[in-house]
Amino acid sequence: MSLVLLLTAVLMGLRLAGELGLAALNRAEVRRHAAVAPPAVAAIMDPPTYARSVAYTLAKSRFGVIRGVFDALLLALVIFGGVLPWLFGRVVAWGGPAAIWSQVLFILLTGLLLAVPSLPFDWWEQFRLEQQFGFNQGTPGLWLTDRLKGVALTFGIGFPLLWALLSLVRWAGDRWWLWGFALVFGFQLLMLVLYPKLILPLFNRLTPLPDGDLKMRLLALGDRTGFRAQAIEVMDGSKRSGHSNAFFTGFGRFRRIVLFDTLVAQLAPAELEAVLAHEIGHYRRGHIPKMIAVSAVMLFAGFAVIAWLARSPWFNQAFGFPAGELAPAFLLFGLLSGLVTFWFSPLMNLFSRRHEYEADAFAREAMGGSTAMLGALHQLAQKNLSNLTPHPWYSAFFYSHPTLVERERALTAAAP
Repeated sequence: MSLVLLLTAVLMGLRLAGELGLAALNRAEVRRHAAVAPPAVAAIMDPPTYARSVAYTLAKSRFGVIRGVFDALLLALVIFGGVLPWLFGRVVAWGGPAAIWSQVLFILLTGLLLAVPSLPFDWWEQFRLEQQFGFNQGTPGLWLTDRLKGVALTFGIGFPLLWALLSLVRWAGDRWWLWGFALVFGFQLLMLVLYPKLILPLFNRLTPLPDGDLKMRLLALGDRTGFRAQAIEVMDGSKRSGHSNAFFTGFGRFRRIVLFDTLVAQLAPAELEAVLAHEIGHYRRGHIPKMIAVSAVMLFAGFAVIAWLARSPWFNQAFGFPAGELAPAFLLFGLLSGLVTFWFSPLMNLFSRRHEYEADAFAREAMGGSTAMLGALHQLAQKNLSNLTPHPWYSAFFYSHPTLVERERALTAAAP
């Protein structure tokens, strides 16, 4: 085994050990508090709801361990078993050595084939695990349709994008990766505008928030916070799940706010207003351009690494591919980069959590106090059976938001 393959195997083992160890720590922490909830948690959830949240958290963790081990074994099989070079040779031969389309097809087919073994896990998660705890609202037909639409979008959007990207190598030479970065980053910005208009409606129905007291409250909130959105829309998330959420899409004059219909049903008007104030806080505190900037830096670094790896004969050849071929370098980077970036997750989550604290503080100021925001957070934790006692290390690696107890402490610490 070459040094490159040995290093890859070590990184795979370390990541899997890290994930399993963190999951075990989290389950132990949840069980430690299972019988008697900590005082801060007991003030949020009644005993029956807390017991269900514990059971839900443990069930998800056990399922996640099985799936994580399976995914790691599958990745090891395709990386070390010679599957990828074999597939590359067969698919590229369809178009000949100079054809770009066959190399693009190789990348897309590999992604599709790797997704197929995970389908039983997707099905089990929705129709067994989520069903058991009352969250699943979808049907097998909708589940299948969603995945067929996903495949169609992958090929319909991914094929021309990858074709343009690989074509840049011939046009731009050694500096292709600079143009490639510009192409993909521009595409990402375009998708921020097009996603809610063209792609999201393929999966969900979006309707304007109906006229009434709630709409008037939310519009008044936008007026006093200096926020204008193109639309406030309600999404029929309940046709798939009982979980609830709210999010921004777009940017600039194209921005819009989407509320899950489950969220509208679960929260009182003042609580919904606080949730919207939190989302507006992300905008008013400049979090969206900051995250776009971070994404741009990471994308730029990723392209620089891919260009370096593609120029290094030892990289492709270690995995059985011809030296200098860009398509395998792209694929291998996509499959293996997570082995390294996983260990930087706490840093990225720390950045995200800071934004959440700032958005919470903005919501408190906009609502004239923390009561409505706390009420919304409590309701969401109860309805979603959130884990309120995660292990700190697990939270650091996997939680992009502070825990509810941490958010409540921050909201009340500076409350008037």
